[in-house]
Amino acid sequence: MTTTNNTPIGFAQLGLKPALLSALAEVGYESPSPIQAACIPPLLAGLDVLGEAQTGTGKTAAFALPLLQKIDVSIAKPQALILTPTRELAIQVAEALQRYAKHLPGFHVLPVYGGQSMVVQLRQLSRGAHVIVGTPGRVMDHLERKSLVLDKLSFMVLDEADEMLRMGFIDDVKWILEHTPASRQTALFSATMPDVIRRVAHQHLRDPKEIKIRSATSTVVTTRQFYCQTHGGQKIEALTRILEVEADFDAAIVFVRTKIATVELADKLEARGYAVAALNGDMTQGLREQVIERLKSGSLDIVVATDVAARGIDVSRVSHVINYDVPNDTEAYVHRIGRTGRAGRAGRAILFITPREMHMLKVIERATRQKIEPLSMPTPGEVANRRVAQFTQQVLDTLKTEKLDFFFDVIRNMETDHNIGAREIATALAWLAQRERPLQLAGAAAVDLTPPAPRNERASERSSGRTERSGERTNERHSEKPARENREQTSEPRHTYAAGALARYRIEIGRNQGVLPKEIVGAIANEGGIDGKQIGQINLFDDFSTVELPADLPADVMDVLRRIRVRQFALKARITEPGEYPDTRPPRPAGSARAKKEWGGKSDGKKPEWKKRDR
Repeated sequence: MTTTNNTPIGFAQLGLKPALLSALAEVGYESPSPIQAACIPPLLAGLDVLGEAQTGTGKTAAFALPLLQKIDVSIAKPQALILTPTRELAIQVAEALQRYAKHLPGFHVLPVYGGQSMVVQLRQLSRGAHVIVGTPGRVMDHLERKSLVLDKLSFMVLDEADEMLRMGFIDDVKWILEHTPASRQTALFSATMPDVIRRVAHQHLRDPKEIKIRSATSTVVTTRQFYCQTHGGQKIEALTRILEVEADFDAAIVFVRTKIATVELADKLEARGYAVAALNGDMTQGLREQVIERLKSGSLDIVVATDVAARGIDVSRVSHVINYDVPNDTEAYVHRIGRTGRAGRAGRAILFITPREMHMLKVIERATRQKIEPLSMPTPGEVANRRVAQFTQQVLDTLKTEKLDFFFDVIRNMETDHNIGAREIATALAWLAQRERPLQLAGAAAVDLTPPAPRNERASERSSGRTERSGERTNERHSEKPARENREQTSEPRHTYAAGALARYRIEIGRNQGVLPKEIVGAIANEGGIDGKQIGQINLFDDFSTVELPADLPADVMDVLRRIRVRQFALKARITEPGEYPDTRPPRPAGSARAKKEWGGKSDGKKPEWKKRDR
């Protein structure tokens, strides 16, 4: 058995081909996690693998990358089958495969699970797919129907096998294994290894290489952990507010995923007046050491870093670690927050998380066995109060420590010569002193950043889970989402759009990417901050879609809509030109009963064919 925590320098050492290495670099992976380093070489060598590792350690990439290296995209038949216990995990694994296969033209992965229309899945299976990711019940259905044929199957993965055992799927898994080619290569991953799972492994795996990863879950006891829910387009404003209101802030390390992001975020923070520098793997060792020395000496207050570049940083004055981007795995999270709470000092770790990333919060809590506390987004009023308190203290300190005789004379002369009271003069001086850093937030900076909670219908759907076959029980893994509070306050920015003025926008995702209208609605409502009743007709075409939204969207909202990702594709939203996409139906006012219906369609190359979209 291999038990390891050693990580090689980079993915290139593992023997992956350039197309996969390029995709990993774009995703932001700089070096493999322990389970990836241990599993990828034997899987590439054709060996079966029995892996014991916690959720969140990066095991999806551990089996997905070797799998993709072996796929022949010229054969449009299932060559790999991945079994997962839940539909949520099936979708997550399928999306990860799509990301890693970005530079593999023609690659197609298909998730199949209960609760989704069988007709839709049959149609997608008939078109051909290289990898099938599915729940045991629905995979059995397709095998019995002969709609899923596995005669070309060469690779199989059992993901979270102990969870499938707990949910009562183990007999289904055995049945599926018996209906797959005996020559296949198999990888089984489980957080624990009960006897039943081990028996299945020894019965269906051929002399497997056993790999067990010890999780680095010992977090610093002096570090309090928090999470702050926000949206991608609001992160920089949220970060600056938190830095302003956090008590006892001395120095911080802000973690991002990519090297480019370190420079971009450092530039934005510097423009806001912070002493900040980037730290990434492209910098020479001398420059990196210089940044760390400046952090130690106090000439820098913030370092924006990637995981690899920040390893080994031991600076006692680092009071805060901020996870600006969610880490790729729990090991990275533990290493990150270990940069604070040094030398017996109390530290604070803050995790920025979007509504779509909330599942990772639960994964981190399970892995670290610690509760991460919610942190409310600072309001404009709280930021103003903090600035006023700091300004007041500066004035009081100046009165105590500085010689002010000359300035007393200046003020006295102003009072005499211009017949102005000292309070009026002080007010004008205060305005001048705060001109570069206003005590009151205004404009875009004054927007309430509290994220809207998911709509009750979607929250209920996610928390209740889905059954795969008759007799299966509700999945208990998913936590309930909190009900929306202060609805009027959180939706205040949505009330600024002109009533009745809808325009058509083009987004760069369509039927070929497998998108559903409800996914578009959810992304725009949750991350774009646009009320569902102001989202009109959605037309799905092959490689793009159009959606009706308020015509007067401000520039900051458009910026968010351009960068929102659905199924890993950026929407790149733009308003269409008049007549660019003619519609056969008359325009409808926003908020009407007909406008509240969500529509989807398909294209025959000429004009969309309309149908009512199922909820």
